[in-house]
Amino acid sequence: ILCCTCGIPIPPNPANMCVACLRTQVDISEGIPKQVTVHFCKQCERYLQPPATWMQCALESRELLALCLKKLKSSMTKVRLIDAGFLWTEPHSKRIKMKLTIQKEVMNGAILQQVFVVEFVVQYQMCDDCHRVEAKDFWKAVVQVRQKTVHKKTFYYLEQLILKHKLHQNALNIKEIHEGIDFYYGSKQHAQKMVDFLQCTVPCRSKTSQRLISHDIHSNTYNYKSTFSVEIVPVCKDNVVCLSPRLAQSLGNMGQVCVCVRVTSTIHLIDPRTLQIAEVDGNTYWRNPFSSLCNPRQLEEFIVMDIDIIRDQKLGAGAGMRSNKHTLADVWVQKTSEMDTSQQYHCRTFLGHLLNIGDLVMGFDFANSNINDEFLNQMNPHHVPDVVLIKKSYDRSRRVKRRNWKLQEMARDREGMDTDDERQYQDFLEDLEEDEALRKNVNIYRVESDTDDDGAPRISLMEMLEELSLNDATGGEGMMLYIGKN
Repeated sequence: ILCCTCGIPIPPNPANMCVACLRTQVDISEGIPKQVTVHFCKQCERYLQPPATWMQCALESRELLALCLKKLKSSMTKVRLIDAGFLWTEPHSKRIKMKLTIQKEVMNGAILQQVFVVEFVVQYQMCDDCHRVEAKDFWKAVVQVRQKTVHKKTFYYLEQLILKHKLHQNALNIKEIHEGIDFYYGSKQHAQKMVDFLQCTVPCRSKTSQRLISHDIHSNTYNYKSTFSVEIVPVCKDNVVCLSPRLAQSLGNMGQVCVCVRVTSTIHLIDPRTLQIAEVDGNTYWRNPFSSLCNPRQLEEFIVMDIDIIRDQKLGAGAGMRSNKHTLADVWVQKTSEMDTSQQYHCRTFLGHLLNIGDLVMGFDFANSNINDEFLNQMNPHHVPDVVLIKKSYDRSRRVKRRNWKLQEMARDREGMDTDDERQYQDFLEDLEEDEALRKNVNIYRVESDTDDDGAPRISLMEMLEELSLNDATGGEGMMLYIGKN
């Protein structure tokens, strides 16, 4: 037949018109917008799906295609969608082009198919979560970690565990205060995850409270601020403690005066008179609490005058495990501050594998100290040692100079920091060098330093990570890449 408009021969169709004339008469894409706006958050790289959902979508992905089609869904109710696909655009152009193929029934039942392009303009809009992060003061939950001790060794160890497992990334703000540190979060779930992590890594107990901020009586919704209070046991590495008689008996009839050699998920104790070791978890500690008899500032320096290794030590009935990493010895020491006198002290120590005559060692002087402790005052005075030796002493300045490694630190706000913090941090670094089990959970990064050896413990290169800094094309500092040596 002939087209009723232009007169060219065409196959018969219900409209009696050719395709070209039919398109001039009818536009089936009418009512479908050719330019649409989508909102994109630069901070978290998510797109807004109305009314309030933010989605992570890669360019030219199925998720982004579905999100864009939902923008057009209300205007495409009278047409049939046949195909949809992306047209390539520059990633930085802030334009997303989509080619659509649609069909619609027109004059007298004829079906017309049309292909057209819809352009989506990307506009920047900050999402609610990023608003809270930028505000720094807006938080839904806070985790308050406290430890009632003078030394912060447990906090330094905890900081390295948090960095290794990247648990600090969800925190809106981290604030260091006296006796502890606060973590602020935008959701209660992130705070609960941190509390669960703390309970698995350090002996502690926690309490939870919440405060009502607002209440909508129409929708019956409540807005709370939650507070998680976590208290870590007040015992640090190298502390001398006195156990209750009941607890000492339950741990294998060990002596009441013990030394804390390590604090991980449990408190590791050693009896300096018998080398007997025991572990006290958080629940056991809170049922039978004990406190530290001395802090690191009260340790005094002694010089070893004589040492006698004890080879065969028989334990009593019901005794627990003994340490294989330490050696029992009888030691005669003298204070370096009393070298002009003849006053010497005899004690039994677990440091027999480290000490030689003439070595310097740090210890706690019980004989000349006035200690107010419930369990120590009830002990037989003959069972209380005159001196308890804690660790061998090395030249700190030389150790710092030859240290060829470093640790990462969390970015945090500091308030009321003590000038003693640097000395405590150096103590923690020395503990890592001396204790291989303690540094297994810590990422250690290699740096250049002097290779002078003074006999102090060192960390092997196989245990270190190499820190590599990459620069971008503009010369600015780019990302940090950490490569494991082993």
